Amino acid sequence: MKKLIYVIVFLLSVSSCKKGLLDTTPINQKGISDFYKTPDDAFQALVAAYSVLDWSGFGNIALTSEIASDDCFGGGGIGDANVRQWDRFEPLTDHNIDAWTKYYTGIYRVNVLLQNIDKVDFGANAALKTRYIAEAHFLRAYFYFDLVRMFGNVILLTSPVEPGKYSQPQANPDEVYKLIATDLKSAVADLAATPYSSIPTAEYGRATKWAAESLLGRVFLYYTGYYAKTDLVGQVTKSDAIKLIDDVINNSGHALVPKYANLWRSSGGADFAGQNNVEGVFNVQYTYLGLKDYNQQNGNRMQVLIGIRSQVLLPYYKGWGFATVNPKLWNAFAADDPRRANSIISISGESLASQYVVGDQSQYTGYFWKKYTPLNAGKPEDMGGDFQIDNYDNYVAIRFADVLLMGAELNLSSNLSVAQSYYNKVRDRAFQDANHHKTLTADAAGLQLIMDERRFELSLEGQRYWDLLRQGMTVAKQAIDNSGMGTDFNVTFRTETKGLLEIPQTQISLSAGSLKQNPGY
Repeated sequence: MKKLIYVIVFLLSVSSCKKGLLDTTPINQKGISDFYKTPDDAFQALVAAYSVLDWSGFGNIALTSEIASDDCFGGGGIGDANVRQWDRFEPLTDHNIDAWTKYYTGIYRVNVLLQNIDKVDFGANAALKTRYIAEAHFLRAYFYFDLVRMFGNVILLTSPVEPGKYSQPQANPDEVYKLIATDLKSAVADLAATPYSSIPTAEYGRATKWAAESLLGRVFLYYTGYYAKTDLVGQVTKSDAIKLIDDVINNSGHALVPKYANLWRSSGGADFAGQNNVEGVFNVQYTYLGLKDYNQQNGNRMQVLIGIRSQVLLPYYKGWGFATVNPKLWNAFAADDPRRANSIISISGESLASQYVVGDQSQYTGYFWKKYTPLNAGKPEDMGGDFQIDNYDNYVAIRFADVLLMGAELNLSSNLSVAQSYYNKVRDRAFQDANHHKTLTADAAGLQLIMDERRFELSLEGQRYWDLLRQGMTVAKQAIDNSGMGTDFNVTFRTETKGLLEIPQTQISLSAGSLKQNPGY
């Protein structure tokens, strides 16, 4: 009998081949009844939940939200109309099924682990059990935060769904945010305060206390902004959020990489700071070791999607040209801001125009992503992989510069000097001097400076759209609406959608009325 994807019940099976944390024997067609006996069983189940972070290019929230923002268009090939639906806020059957499936699979795996972990004999190592539970809570919060931002009214599941109860009602977003907050508070309390320098390399990619605190700060800012509230569903106050973020800044051992360009393989070259450098507070781990096996789902599929379409322009490698960069983003940077050329490929600015062929590239703007773009040197094929599925740059989901800017925003009205200090650190690193400070004020003008800085510092990292939405529908529409570049680039943000994405239509059809579509679709 066909079941709803959002509550599909299946064995915890995953074929996984990963770096560090994920170099482990995965669960492979093992049933729950003969599992959950040893700590290694529990760890394999935890890895199965982590592995979902890697799934799907089209289910990658960073790609989706960048296209939906004012900084990118849909792009792709002329026949790839599906990606332009995100840009134009238009309905398309099952457009978001990859994300819906991805996140509910992750939630299911976490819930199965939490339901069964008491069966595991941890012996005298109670701390290990506590850690696994805390990491599971972090992951569930991470999955639900992406879901609730994207879709608003989602299904809230805190345990595996029992047979015969597959049709579940949508929850009020506050219920979902309450679970996110309590899960993250639990993770903060139970994860060790291990500074970055003491984290074993084999554990890179695992949730830490600092990642949980940072994510909770991000959730607080989004929820209170988007829903115009003063606290996070009675669970986290602004004072609490300040303490969380200040703790990461002052005690985590994370810091800014000395030069912005060195954060990315595409701009850092020989000086690339590495995949799990000091600035990455939480990194989604990718690898080429799937080696052409589409079942592995371990490669960074977003990279090939945003690469320059169908051609190699050294030092860059080929891709599919999705999410072409809006010239407005390029022009918004100060001319002397090094982050512009380290974030965006300018075809003319890098003297590539004589080699570049537009071909069937849709919505060509002259600008592509530099961050995360595939490179010819070290391409997957050179390692026995496939360029479609085996790109391997980690996605930096939470970066220390973002934490500094969250700290500046949170402290703006109560401790202006601290806010200014955090803000200055980001600009000083960007410009490599202390001559580009801007003076913050404890008002809307000061907040605007911080939001502008977030756009420049975090461009093409999946944050811009959510930053616009949390400033309100008027701000979002003013930024996202686009005209004057030709009809193919016209974009109208429809405020009736409230910035939410379309729930996959097949799931609504299968739900027998328990799922309702979001407004505007």
